[in-house]
Amino acid sequence: MIANNVNKKHLLVLGTASHVGKSAIVTALCRIFSAEHKVAPFKAQNMSLNSWITVDGKEIGIAQAIQAKAAGVEPTADMNPVLLKPKGDRVSQVIILGEPYADKSAGAYYDSIEETHDVLKGALKRLEDEYDLIVMEGAGGAAEINLYERDIVNIGTARITDAPIILVGDIERGGVFASLYGTIQLLPEDVRKNVRGLIINKFSGDPAILESGLTELEELTGLPVLGVMPYFKLRIPSEDSVSIGDKSADDGENHDVEIAVIRLTRISNFTDFEPLEHMAKVRYVDLSDDLGNPDAIIIPGTKNTTSDLNDLVESGMADKIKSFYGKIPILGICGGYQMLGKSIVDSGIEGGESARLDGLGLLDIETVFDAYEKRTVQVTKIVKESGPIFDSIKGEDVTGYEIHMGLSSSKKPVFGDDGCTDDSGLVIGTYLHGLFENVNIRRALISYLLERKGLEFKEEDIPDKDPYDELADVARENLDINKIYEMLGLEPEKV
Repeated sequence: MIANNVNKKHLLVLGTASHVGKSAIVTALCRIFSAEHKVAPFKAQNMSLNSWITVDGKEIGIAQAIQAKAAGVEPTADMNPVLLKPKGDRVSQVIILGEPYADKSAGAYYDSIEETHDVLKGALKRLEDEYDLIVMEGAGGAAEINLYERDIVNIGTARITDAPIILVGDIERGGVFASLYGTIQLLPEDVRKNVRGLIINKFSGDPAILESGLTELEELTGLPVLGVMPYFKLRIPSEDSVSIGDKSADDGENHDVEIAVIRLTRISNFTDFEPLEHMAKVRYVDLSDDLGNPDAIIIPGTKNTTSDLNDLVESGMADKIKSFYGKIPILGICGGYQMLGKSIVDSGIEGGESARLDGLGLLDIETVFDAYEKRTVQVTKIVKESGPIFDSIKGEDVTGYEIHMGLSSSKKPVFGDDGCTDDSGLVIGTYLHGLFENVNIRRALISYLLERKGLEFKEEDIPDKDPYDELADVARENLDINKIYEMLGLEPEKV
Protein backbone atom coordinates (compact mmCIF):
# COMPACT_ATOMS: atom_id res chain seq x y z
CA MET A 1 0.00 0.00 0.00
CA ILE A 2 1.14 3.57 -0.68
CA ALA A 3 1.17 5.72 2.41
CA ASN A 4 -0.90 8.89 2.95
CA ASN A 5 -3.17 8.09 -0.01
CA VAL A 6 -0.48 9.32 -2.44
CA ASN A 7 -0.75 7.21 -5.58
CA LYS A 8 1.98 8.71 -7.75
CA LYS A 9 5.61 8.36 -6.75
CA HIS A 10 8.99 8.97 -8.36
CA LEU A 11 12.50 7.79 -7.56
CA LEU A 12 15.56 9.12 -9.40
CA VAL A 13 18.84 7.19 -9.64
CA LEU A 14 21.80 9.39 -10.59
CA GLY A 15 25.46 8.49 -11.04
CA THR A 16 28.83 10.07 -10.42
CA ALA A 17 29.88 9.20 -13.98
CA SER A 18 28.93 7.11 -16.99
CA HIS A 19 28.92 3.33 -16.65
CA VAL A 20 28.70 3.27 -12.85
CA GLY A 21 25.75 0.88 -12.91
CA LYS A 22 22.70 3.16 -12.79
CA SER A 23 20.80 1.02 -15.31
CA ALA A 24 21.38 -2.18 -13.34
CA ILE A 25 20.26 -0.54 -10.08
CA VAL A 26 17.08 0.76 -11.73
CA THR A 27 16.45 -2.67 -13.26
CA ALA A 28 16.78 -4.34 -9.86
CA LEU A 29 14.47 -1.82 -8.20
CA CYS A 30 11.89 -2.17 -10.98
CA ARG A 31 11.77 -5.93 -10.36
CA ILE A 32 11.60 -5.52 -6.58
CA PHE A 33 8.90 -2.81 -6.55
CA SER A 34 6.82 -4.58 -9.21
CA ALA A 35 5.91 -7.33 -6.74
CA GLU A 36 3.44 -4.95 -5.08
CA HIS A 37 3.12 -1.92 -7.33
CA LYS A 38 2.63 -1.05 -10.99
CA VAL A 39 6.06 0.28 -11.95
CA ALA A 40 7.49 2.02 -15.02
CA PRO A 41 11.09 2.98 -15.81
CA PHE A 42 11.95 6.38 -17.26
CA LYS A 43 15.02 8.00 -18.78
CA ALA A 44 14.41 11.42 -20.29
CA GLN A 45 17.32 11.20 -22.72
CA ASN A 46 19.51 8.28 -23.64
CA MET A 47 22.55 8.18 -25.90
CA SER A 48 23.09 4.65 -27.15
CA LEU A 49 23.51 2.53 -30.25
CA ASN A 50 21.81 -0.35 -28.45
CA SER A 51 18.13 0.18 -29.07
CA TRP A 52 14.86 -1.73 -28.88
CA ILE A 53 11.64 -1.68 -30.88
CA THR A 54 8.32 -1.49 -29.01
CA VAL A 55 5.18 -3.36 -30.07
CA ASP A 56 3.95 -0.25 -31.90
CA GLY A 57 7.23 0.12 -33.81
CA LYS A 58 8.87 2.87 -31.73
CA GLU A 59 12.61 2.93 -31.07
CA ILE A 60 13.89 3.40 -27.52
CA GLY A 61 17.09 2.72 -25.60
CA ILE A 62 17.51 -0.95 -24.77
CA ALA A 63 18.03 -0.20 -21.06
CA GLN A 64 14.49 1.11 -20.64
CA ALA A 65 13.09 -1.90 -22.51
CA ILE A 66 14.97 -4.20 -20.15
CA GLN A 67 13.83 -2.24 -17.09
CA ALA A 68 10.23 -2.45 -18.30
CA LYS A 69 10.60 -6.22 -18.71
CA ALA A 70 11.96 -6.39 -15.17
CA ALA A 71 8.88 -4.48 -13.99
CA GLY A 72 6.62 -6.86 -15.90
CA VAL A 73 5.21 -4.17 -18.20
CA GLU A 74 5.36 -3.49 -21.93
CA PRO A 75 8.08 -1.01 -23.01
CA THR A 76 6.75 2.23 -24.54
CA ALA A 77 8.30 5.31 -26.12
CA ASP A 78 7.25 7.41 -23.10
CA MET A 79 9.80 5.51 -21.01
CA ASN A 80 12.62 7.02 -23.12
CA PRO A 81 11.21 10.05 -24.92
CA VAL A 82 14.56 11.18 -26.37
CA LEU A 83 17.13 8.79 -27.85
CA LEU A 84 20.37 10.04 -29.40
CA LYS A 85 22.15 7.64 -31.75
CA PRO A 86 25.70 8.83 -32.58
CA LYS A 87 26.52 8.82 -36.29
CA GLY A 88 30.07 10.20 -36.12
CA ASP A 89 31.53 13.67 -36.75
CA ARG A 90 29.76 14.93 -33.60
CA VAL A 91 26.36 14.35 -35.18
CA SER A 92 23.61 12.17 -33.72
CA GLN A 93 20.28 10.99 -35.01
CA VAL A 94 17.68 12.46 -32.66
CA ILE A 95 14.73 10.15 -32.01
CA ILE A 96 11.72 11.77 -30.33
CA LEU A 97 9.05 9.52 -28.81
CA GLY A 98 10.36 6.61 -30.81
CA GLU A 99 10.39 8.34 -34.22
CA PRO A 100 13.41 9.73 -36.16
CA TYR A 101 13.30 13.52 -35.81
CA ALA A 102 16.52 14.92 -37.29
CA ASP A 103 20.29 14.55 -37.46
CA LYS A 104 21.81 17.22 -35.25
CA SER A 105 25.16 18.32 -33.88
CA ALA A 106 25.45 18.68 -30.11
CA GLY A 107 25.26 22.47 -30.38
CA ALA A 108 22.16 22.46 -32.57
CA TYR A 109 20.47 19.93 -30.31
CA TYR A 110 21.05 21.96 -27.15
CA ASP A 111 19.86 25.14 -28.88
CA SER A 112 16.41 23.54 -29.11
CA ILE A 113 16.43 21.92 -25.68
CA GLU A 114 13.37 23.85 -24.45
CA GLU A 115 11.20 22.00 -26.99
CA THR A 116 12.57 18.73 -25.60
CA HIS A 117 11.59 19.72 -22.07
CA ASP A 118 7.96 19.82 -23.18
CA VAL A 119 8.31 16.34 -24.73
CA LEU A 120 9.61 14.74 -21.54
CA LYS A 121 6.99 16.51 -19.39
CA GLY A 122 4.28 15.03 -21.59
CA ALA A 123 5.82 11.55 -21.42
CA LEU A 124 6.08 11.74 -17.62
CA LYS A 125 2.47 12.89 -17.31
CA ARG A 126 1.22 9.92 -19.36
CA LEU A 127 3.27 7.51 -17.25
CA GLU A 128 2.00 9.11 -14.04
CA ASP A 129 -1.57 8.56 -15.22
CA GLU A 130 -0.95 4.84 -15.67
CA TYR A 131 1.61 3.75 -13.07
CA ASP A 132 1.94 3.85 -9.27
CA LEU A 133 5.70 4.33 -9.24
CA ILE A 134 8.20 5.65 -11.80
CA VAL A 135 11.84 4.64 -11.28
CA MET A 136 13.90 7.14 -13.23
CA GLU A 137 17.50 7.02 -14.41
CA GLY A 138 19.95 9.83 -15.04
CA ALA A 139 22.71 9.83 -17.64
CA GLY A 140 26.47 10.12 -17.31
CA GLY A 141 27.66 12.11 -14.33
CA ALA A 142 25.09 14.17 -12.45
CA ALA A 143 27.53 17.01 -11.64
CA GLU A 144 28.27 18.26 -15.17
CA ILE A 145 28.22 21.90 -14.07
CA ASN A 146 28.66 23.21 -17.62
CA LEU A 147 25.36 21.59 -18.64
CA TYR A 148 23.06 22.44 -15.75
CA GLU A 149 20.92 24.93 -17.66
CA ARG A 150 20.33 22.49 -20.54
CA ASP A 151 20.53 19.11 -18.81
CA ILE A 152 17.12 17.47 -19.16
CA VAL A 153 18.05 14.01 -17.94
CA ASN A 154 19.72 14.67 -14.58
CA ILE A 155 19.03 18.17 -13.28
CA GLY A 156 15.99 18.64 -15.51
CA THR A 157 14.31 15.42 -14.39
CA ALA A 158 15.19 16.16 -10.74
CA ARG A 159 13.59 19.60 -10.91
CA ILE A 160 10.48 18.54 -12.83
CA THR A 161 9.67 15.68 -10.44
CA ASP A 162 11.21 16.85 -7.13
CA ALA A 163 11.93 13.14 -6.60
CA PRO A 164 14.06 11.56 -3.87
CA ILE A 165 17.48 10.77 -5.33
CA ILE A 166 19.87 7.85 -4.92
CA LEU A 167 23.44 8.55 -6.03
CA VAL A 168 25.53 5.64 -7.38
CA GLY A 169 29.33 5.50 -7.54
CA ASP A 170 31.60 2.88 -9.12
CA ILE A 171 34.43 1.66 -6.90
CA GLU A 172 35.99 -0.44 -9.66
CA ARG A 173 37.45 2.62 -11.37
CA GLY A 174 38.82 4.14 -8.16
CA GLY A 175 38.11 7.38 -6.30
CA VAL A 176 34.58 6.40 -5.32
CA PHE A 177 34.51 8.36 -2.04
CA ALA A 178 35.75 11.54 -3.70
CA SER A 179 33.38 11.14 -6.64
CA LEU A 180 30.33 10.65 -4.39
CA TYR A 181 31.25 13.52 -2.07
CA GLY A 182 32.28 15.83 -4.92
CA THR A 183 29.12 15.15 -6.91
CA ILE A 184 26.93 16.01 -3.93
CA GLN A 185 28.82 19.25 -3.31
CA LEU A 186 28.53 20.34 -6.94
CA LEU A 187 24.81 19.67 -7.31
CA PRO A 188 22.55 22.75 -7.28
CA GLU A 189 21.06 23.27 -3.83
CA ASP A 190 17.49 22.58 -4.96
CA VAL A 191 18.60 19.21 -6.29
CA ARG A 192 21.12 18.37 -3.55
CA LYS A 193 18.42 18.58 -0.87
CA ASN A 194 16.63 15.62 -2.44
CA VAL A 195 19.59 13.22 -2.36
CA ARG A 196 18.53 10.63 0.22
CA GLY A 197 21.11 7.86 -0.04
CA LEU A 198 24.31 6.56 -1.63
CA ILE A 199 25.21 3.25 -3.27
CA ILE A 200 28.71 1.96 -4.01
CA ASN A 201 28.72 -0.41 -6.96
CA LYS A 202 30.98 -3.12 -8.46
CA PHE A 203 33.00 -3.95 -5.36
CA SER A 204 35.25 -7.02 -5.37
CA GLY A 205 36.53 -8.25 -2.03
CA ASP A 206 35.56 -8.06 1.62
CA PRO A 207 33.16 -5.14 2.28
CA ALA A 208 34.49 -4.94 5.84
CA ILE A 209 37.57 -3.05 4.61
CA LEU A 210 35.26 -0.22 3.49
CA GLU A 211 33.58 0.28 6.85
CA SER A 212 35.69 3.18 8.12
CA GLY A 213 35.37 4.95 4.77
CA LEU A 214 31.62 4.42 4.67
CA THR A 215 31.24 5.82 8.17
CA GLU A 216 33.26 8.94 7.33
CA LEU A 217 31.36 9.42 4.06
CA GLU A 218 28.08 9.33 5.95
CA GLU A 219 29.41 11.87 8.45
CA LEU A 220 30.66 14.19 5.70
CA THR A 221 27.50 14.06 3.62
CA GLY A 222 24.86 13.47 6.26
CA LEU A 223 23.48 10.74 4.00
CA PRO A 224 23.18 6.99 4.56
CA VAL A 225 25.12 4.53 2.46
CA LEU A 226 22.35 2.20 1.35
CA GLY A 227 24.75 -0.59 0.58
CA VAL A 228 27.69 -1.91 -1.43
CA MET A 229 26.81 -3.91 -4.53
CA PRO A 230 29.33 -6.62 -5.48
CA TYR A 231 30.85 -6.99 -8.91
CA PHE A 232 29.19 -9.89 -10.68
CA LYS A 233 28.39 -11.02 -14.22
CA LEU A 234 25.07 -9.51 -15.25
CA ARG A 235 22.80 -11.51 -17.54
CA ILE A 236 20.90 -8.49 -18.80
CA PRO A 237 21.80 -6.60 -21.98
CA SER A 238 24.34 -3.78 -21.77
CA GLU A 239 23.06 -0.23 -22.13
CA ASP A 240 25.63 1.33 -24.44
CA SER A 241 28.88 1.00 -26.32
CA VAL A 242 30.99 1.79 -23.22
CA SER A 243 30.23 -1.73 -22.02
CA ILE A 244 31.86 -3.41 -24.98
CA GLY A 245 35.25 -2.29 -23.66
CA ASP A 246 34.65 -4.52 -20.63
CA LYS A 247 34.07 -7.59 -22.77
CA SER A 248 36.49 -10.45 -22.23
CA ALA A 249 36.56 -13.82 -23.92
CA ASP A 250 37.27 -15.26 -20.49
CA ASP A 251 33.76 -14.25 -19.43
CA GLY A 252 32.31 -17.26 -21.24
CA GLU A 253 31.08 -20.01 -18.94
CA ASN A 254 31.75 -22.68 -21.56
CA HIS A 255 35.10 -22.36 -23.30
CA ASP A 256 34.65 -25.42 -25.52
CA VAL A 257 33.21 -23.23 -28.29
CA GLU A 258 34.62 -19.91 -29.51
CA ILE A 259 32.56 -17.39 -31.47
CA ALA A 260 34.30 -14.39 -33.03
CA VAL A 261 32.16 -11.23 -33.25
CA ILE A 262 33.67 -8.59 -35.55
CA ARG A 263 33.92 -5.30 -33.70
CA LEU A 264 32.90 -2.97 -36.50
CA THR A 265 33.88 0.69 -36.21
CA ARG A 266 30.22 1.71 -35.96
CA ILE A 267 28.92 -1.43 -34.25
CA SER A 268 25.36 -1.26 -32.93
CA ASN A 269 23.16 -3.59 -30.92
CA PHE A 270 26.07 -5.79 -29.86
CA THR A 271 23.71 -6.88 -27.09
CA ASP A 272 22.43 -9.36 -29.69
CA PHE A 273 25.32 -11.65 -28.77
CA GLU A 274 25.35 -11.34 -24.99
CA PRO A 275 22.99 -14.35 -24.54
CA LEU A 276 25.72 -16.45 -26.19
CA GLU A 277 28.32 -15.34 -23.64
CA HIS A 278 26.80 -17.68 -21.06
CA MET A 279 27.18 -20.69 -23.34
CA ALA A 280 30.37 -20.03 -25.29
CA LYS A 281 33.58 -18.05 -25.46
CA VAL A 282 32.58 -14.88 -27.31
CA ARG A 283 35.56 -12.86 -28.57
CA TYR A 284 35.08 -9.34 -29.95
CA VAL A 285 37.67 -8.91 -32.69
CA ASP A 286 38.92 -5.50 -33.81
CA LEU A 287 39.43 -5.02 -37.55
CA SER A 288 43.21 -4.99 -37.07
CA ASP A 289 43.26 -8.13 -34.90
CA ASP A 290 44.07 -11.69 -35.85
CA LEU A 291 40.82 -13.56 -36.42
CA GLY A 292 42.37 -16.68 -34.93
CA ASN A 293 40.65 -20.03 -35.31
CA PRO A 294 37.04 -19.56 -34.16
CA ASP A 295 34.24 -22.09 -34.40
CA ALA A 296 31.89 -19.45 -35.85
CA ILE A 297 32.04 -15.83 -37.02
CA ILE A 298 29.34 -13.18 -36.59
CA ILE A 299 29.23 -9.82 -38.36
CA PRO A 300 26.99 -7.57 -36.22
CA GLY A 301 24.74 -4.61 -36.91
CA THR A 302 26.14 -1.19 -37.70
CA LYS A 303 25.04 2.42 -37.71
CA ASN A 304 26.42 2.78 -41.27
CA THR A 305 26.66 -0.31 -43.45
CA THR A 306 28.58 1.19 -46.37
CA SER A 307 31.23 2.88 -44.20
CA ASP A 308 31.79 -0.24 -42.12
CA LEU A 309 31.92 -2.40 -45.26
CA ASN A 310 34.65 -0.15 -46.64
CA ASP A 311 36.55 -0.43 -43.34
CA LEU A 312 36.09 -4.21 -43.35
CA VAL A 313 37.60 -4.46 -46.84
CA GLU A 314 40.39 -1.92 -46.39
CA SER A 315 41.53 -3.49 -43.10
CA GLY A 316 41.81 -6.94 -44.69
CA MET A 317 39.23 -8.37 -42.28
CA ALA A 318 36.87 -9.12 -45.18
CA ASP A 319 39.43 -11.45 -46.73
CA LYS A 320 40.10 -13.08 -43.36
CA ILE A 321 36.38 -13.80 -42.96
CA LYS A 322 36.08 -15.17 -46.51
CA SER A 323 38.98 -17.54 -45.85
CA PHE A 324 36.66 -19.45 -43.49
CA TYR A 325 33.89 -19.80 -46.10
CA GLY A 326 32.61 -23.37 -46.25
CA LYS A 327 34.54 -24.34 -43.12
CA ILE A 328 32.59 -22.82 -40.23
CA PRO A 329 29.29 -20.94 -39.79
CA ILE A 330 29.41 -17.27 -40.79
CA LEU A 331 26.42 -15.25 -39.62
CA GLY A 332 25.41 -11.66 -40.30
CA ILE A 333 22.86 -9.65 -38.35
CA CYS A 334 21.21 -6.59 -39.93
CA GLY A 335 24.09 -4.53 -41.39
CA GLY A 336 26.28 -7.62 -41.17
CA TYR A 337 23.67 -9.47 -43.24
CA GLN A 338 23.78 -6.73 -45.87
CA MET A 339 27.60 -6.96 -46.04
CA LEU A 340 27.47 -10.72 -46.69
CA GLY A 341 25.63 -10.13 -49.96
CA LYS A 342 26.92 -9.59 -53.48
CA SER A 343 26.40 -5.85 -53.63
CA ILE A 344 25.00 -2.76 -51.94
CA VAL A 345 23.43 0.00 -54.02
CA ASP A 346 23.35 3.29 -52.12
CA SER A 347 21.54 6.32 -53.58
CA GLY A 348 23.25 8.55 -51.03
CA ILE A 349 21.22 7.45 -48.01
CA GLU A 350 24.08 5.73 -46.18
CA GLY A 351 27.24 7.33 -47.52
CA GLY A 352 26.04 10.75 -48.64
CA GLU A 353 26.83 10.03 -52.29
CA SER A 354 25.45 7.50 -54.75
CA ALA A 355 27.59 4.39 -54.93
CA ARG A 356 27.58 0.70 -55.73
CA LEU A 357 29.74 -1.44 -53.46
CA ASP A 358 30.76 -5.05 -53.68
CA GLY A 359 29.81 -7.06 -50.64
CA LEU A 360 31.62 -10.15 -49.36
CA GLY A 361 29.70 -12.20 -51.92
CA LEU A 362 28.86 -15.06 -49.58
CA LEU A 363 25.07 -14.68 -49.96
CA ASP A 364 23.02 -14.29 -53.13
CA ILE A 365 21.41 -10.97 -52.21
CA GLU A 366 21.59 -7.34 -53.24
CA THR A 367 20.72 -4.55 -50.81
CA VAL A 368 19.33 -1.22 -51.99
CA PHE A 369 19.29 2.02 -50.00
CA ASP A 370 16.90 4.29 -51.91
CA ALA A 371 14.82 5.99 -49.21
CA TYR A 372 15.47 7.61 -45.83
CA GLU A 373 13.04 5.24 -44.18
CA LYS A 374 13.73 2.94 -41.26
CA ARG A 375 11.87 -0.32 -40.73
CA THR A 376 11.13 -0.72 -37.01
CA VAL A 377 8.94 -3.64 -36.05
CA GLN A 378 8.69 -6.60 -33.68
CA VAL A 379 8.24 -9.89 -35.52
CA THR A 380 7.59 -13.58 -35.03
CA LYS A 381 8.89 -15.84 -37.80
CA ILE A 382 9.04 -19.58 -38.50
CA VAL A 383 12.37 -21.33 -39.05
CA LYS A 384 12.14 -22.14 -42.74
CA GLU A 385 15.47 -23.21 -44.20
CA SER A 386 16.89 -26.03 -42.13
CA GLY A 387 20.49 -26.69 -43.18
CA PRO A 388 22.91 -28.31 -40.78
CA ILE A 389 22.49 -25.70 -38.02
CA PHE A 390 18.74 -25.24 -37.70
CA ASP A 391 17.51 -28.60 -38.97
CA SER A 392 16.45 -29.64 -35.45
CA ILE A 393 14.15 -26.61 -35.03
CA LYS A 394 12.68 -26.30 -38.52
CA GLY A 395 9.07 -25.11 -38.27
CA GLU A 396 9.51 -23.57 -34.81
CA ASP A 397 8.83 -19.91 -34.00
CA VAL A 398 11.50 -17.30 -33.39
CA THR A 399 10.93 -13.75 -32.22
CA GLY A 400 12.97 -10.60 -32.70
CA TYR A 401 12.79 -7.06 -33.95
CA GLU A 402 13.90 -5.28 -37.08
CA ILE A 403 15.54 -1.86 -37.06
CA HIS A 404 17.20 -1.06 -40.36
CA MET A 405 17.30 0.98 -43.51
CA GLY A 406 17.67 -0.64 -46.92
CA LEU A 407 15.91 -3.60 -48.53
CA SER A 408 17.51 -6.93 -49.42
CA SER A 409 16.29 -9.41 -52.02
CA SER A 410 16.57 -13.09 -51.08
CA LYS A 411 15.70 -16.33 -52.86
CA LYS A 412 16.44 -18.52 -49.83
CA PRO A 413 14.94 -16.87 -46.71
CA VAL A 414 15.75 -18.45 -43.35
CA PHE A 415 13.08 -17.19 -40.97
CA GLY A 416 9.75 -16.86 -42.75
CA ASP A 417 10.35 -14.21 -45.40
CA ASP A 418 13.45 -12.88 -43.64
CA GLY A 419 17.11 -13.47 -44.24
CA CYS A 420 19.10 -15.65 -46.56
CA THR A 421 21.35 -18.71 -46.50
CA ASP A 422 23.76 -20.22 -48.98
CA ASP A 423 23.51 -23.75 -50.40
CA SER A 424 25.66 -25.20 -47.60
CA GLY A 425 23.54 -23.65 -44.86
CA LEU A 426 26.71 -22.43 -43.16
CA VAL A 427 26.33 -18.78 -44.18
CA ILE A 428 23.25 -17.17 -42.70
CA GLY A 429 22.04 -13.58 -42.74
CA THR A 430 19.01 -12.05 -41.03
CA TYR A 431 17.53 -8.71 -40.08
CA LEU A 432 16.34 -10.10 -36.74
CA HIS A 433 17.88 -8.41 -33.73
CA GLY A 434 17.36 -10.35 -30.51
CA LEU A 435 17.71 -13.63 -32.43
CA PHE A 436 19.83 -15.27 -29.75
CA GLU A 437 17.31 -14.37 -27.05
CA ASN A 438 15.45 -17.39 -28.46
CA VAL A 439 16.47 -20.48 -26.50
CA ASN A 440 15.84 -22.77 -29.49
CA ILE A 441 18.20 -20.71 -31.68
CA ARG A 442 20.94 -20.68 -29.04
CA ARG A 443 20.57 -24.39 -28.42
CA ALA A 444 20.66 -25.23 -32.13
CA LEU A 445 23.76 -23.14 -32.83
CA ILE A 446 25.79 -24.22 -29.80
CA SER A 447 24.77 -27.87 -30.24
CA TYR A 448 25.96 -27.79 -33.84
CA LEU A 449 29.30 -26.20 -32.92
CA LEU A 450 29.88 -28.70 -30.12
CA GLU A 451 28.97 -31.70 -32.28
CA ARG A 452 31.53 -30.62 -34.88
CA LYS A 453 34.14 -30.95 -32.13
CA GLY A 454 32.84 -34.30 -30.92
CA LEU A 455 31.32 -32.77 -27.81
CA GLU A 456 27.82 -33.02 -26.39
CA PHE A 457 25.46 -30.18 -25.59
CA LYS A 458 24.23 -30.21 -22.00
CA GLU A 459 20.90 -28.63 -21.09
CA GLU A 460 22.36 -27.41 -17.81
CA ASP A 461 24.59 -25.08 -19.86
CA ILE A 462 21.49 -22.91 -20.41
CA PRO A 463 21.04 -20.67 -17.33
CA ASP A 464 17.61 -21.42 -15.86
CA LYS A 465 17.24 -18.65 -13.27
CA ASP A 466 15.42 -15.52 -14.39
CA PRO A 467 18.14 -12.85 -14.80
CA TYR A 468 15.91 -10.13 -13.32
CA ASP A 469 15.18 -12.20 -10.23
CA GLU A 470 18.89 -12.94 -9.95
CA LEU A 471 19.74 -9.23 -10.05
CA ALA A 472 16.95 -8.36 -7.61
CA ASP A 473 18.18 -11.00 -5.16
CA VAL A 474 21.70 -9.53 -5.23
CA ALA A 475 20.23 -6.09 -4.54
CA ARG A 476 18.15 -7.39 -1.63
CA GLU A 477 21.21 -9.07 -0.12
CA ASN A 478 23.42 -5.98 -0.35
CA LEU A 479 21.15 -2.91 -0.18
CA ASP A 480 18.85 -1.58 2.52
CA ILE A 481 15.70 -2.01 0.43
CA ASN A 482 13.39 -1.10 3.30
CA LYS A 483 15.13 2.26 3.64
CA ILE A 484 14.42 2.90 -0.05
CA TYR A 485 10.77 2.01 0.53
CA GLU A 486 10.79 4.42 3.46
CA MET A 487 12.16 7.34 1.41
CA LEU A 488 9.22 6.81 -0.97
CA GLY A 489 6.66 6.71 1.80
CA LEU A 490 5.92 3.06 1.09
CA GLU A 491 5.41 0.21 3.50
CA PRO A 492 8.40 -2.17 3.77
CA GLU A 493 8.74 -4.93 1.20
CA LYS A 494 6.73 -8.03 1.98
CA VAL A 495 9.10 -10.98 2.04
